[in-house]
This record gives sequence, structure tokens and C-alpha cells, in this order.
Amino acid sequence: MSTSAAEATTDNMAAVGAFLKNAWNKEPVVLASCAVGLMGTVLPLISPFTKYAAMINSSVPYNYPVPVRDDGNVPDVPAHPCEPKGPNLDWLKKL
Repeated sequence: MSTSAAEATTDNMAAVGAFLKNAWNKEPVVLASCAVGLMGTVLPLISPFTKYAAMINSSVPYNYPVPVRDDGNVPDVPAHPCEPKGPNLDWLKKL
């Protein structure tokens, strides 16, 4: 085999192109559904919204505390629901 890697890559790409053209001519619905399925799998991985969704999910607690009446002996429970306790979410307001 005296072919170079560039020639082999070109030949492989030509074969893939010929296969896709043949598949589109014979079964366009199957090829289109495969393309939509592939995009549905790949696009969430490269979407910038995935980063922000992960940041929001990490800042929101999984279990919300049950409201309790503050008698002064529970320092980690806010006295009022609007009292700012927990992680700062200013980065979310700036989006």
C-alpha cells in the first residue's frame, strides 16, 4: 500500500458521500429521521444553555426546608422567608 493518509481520508469521505447520496435517493425519510435523532443527541451537549442549566441546578437546593417558627435557638434557619441566606444568586440576575 503506497497510498498516503490524505488520499485514504479523501477516498473514505468520497465513500461516505456516495453512501449518503444513495441512502437519500432510496429512503429519504429514514435518513432525515436519523439526522434529527443525531442532532437531538448532540446539540444538548454543545449548547451554551447546558452550562447555565447546570449552574442553576447546582445553586437550587434539592430539599427545601420546612418552615419553622423561629424561637431564637435555631441560627441556621432564616427568621423570615425573604431573609437572604444561602448562596448568592446575583450571577443569575445578570444573565
